[in-house]
Amino acid sequence: MEKEYLAGKTLDELTTIVTRMGMPRFSAGQIAAWLYRKRVRDINEMTNLSKQNRERLAAEYEVGYSDPVEDMRSVDGTVKYLFKTASGQYVESVYIPDRDRATLCVSSQVGCKMNCYFCMTGKQGFKSQLTAREIMNQIISIPESDTLTNLVFMGMGEPLDNLDEVMKALTILTAKWGFAWSPKRITVSTIGIKPHLTRFLEESNCHLAVSLHNPFPEERLSVMPIQKVYPIADIIALLRNYDFSHQRRLSFEYIMFSGFNDSLKHAEALSKLLKGMDCRINLIRFHAIPGVDLKTSVDSDMIAFRDYMNHKGFTCTIRSSRGEDIFAACGMLSTAKKENKDFLKGK
Repeated sequence: MEKEYLAGKTLDELTTIVTRMGMPRFSAGQIAAWLYRKRVRDINEMTNLSKQNRERLAAEYEVGYSDPVEDMRSVDGTVKYLFKTASGQYVESVYIPDRDRATLCVSSQVGCKMNCYFCMTGKQGFKSQLTAREIMNQIISIPESDTLTNLVFMGMGEPLDNLDEVMKALTILTAKWGFAWSPKRITVSTIGIKPHLTRFLEESNCHLAVSLHNPFPEERLSVMPIQKVYPIADIIALLRNYDFSHQRRLSFEYIMFSGFNDSLKHAEALSKLLKGMDCRINLIRFHAIPGVDLKTSVDSDMIAFRDYMNHKGFTCTIRSSRGEDIFAACGMLSTAKKENKDFLKGK
């Protein structure tokens, strides 16, 4: 019989397991502590469970953590990790140290359904959803796990397209029986799936980042098919119903493409679209990917765009590029592994 994994289970799920096995209900909390605080790899290490209960548990379950299969280290300290999923696919997570901050960018899907023109992950197509275990494994199984200060769901995939498993991971991360992190340490990024966004806003206090990239509907549609189903104007109208002035932060991600969305005309339209919102705007340099003819904006255009938005009263910053020497674009390393390519060696 194939064993089931304990990692990625909530306290309620663990309680169901121990009750079915005739173990004391408080054993669920003990197991959760071993999984998420002490982060053991073997049920036999759960020494405050009786030997009989450990054996009973190990007969049907295993912990389920696994190490990265590969890593690439940048000269700036950024590390890109590659994990193999249960289905034999590959996903990436990226560790980004920055002075007193240590951020991990995690994936939520293998591939992506959204098919944004500028995204390498989208070029893979959608392969499978990651389970809460596979999401948590990215966080727990890197060498820098204990030093993390922040977490961003901005890796491969659309988090709100895998909402059940992402919400389960967020529960583990923020619950007292789990990591006990403040929601302020976690940001979830989305392209804008309206019905799932509503649930996220109602059930979580984590920060939200919305991928916007162009204020003009037709231009946005040309690179982001989601615009046809959930127009960005509708997403912004929804967000105006929520308070982002206190615990939760709202930001808009805006990748800058030369000659496409980086003019002052675009800045003016963006300021009108977001007028009156308590939000941040992150301008991001585009990392070129194969088969896409978009170019990175020049620094002078990015600075002019930023200054215009700040003059209009927004907090607008240019995000520093990290890890450009290690397959900077999300999805590059996993694509190379899948296709047995070595981009760095030109093969």
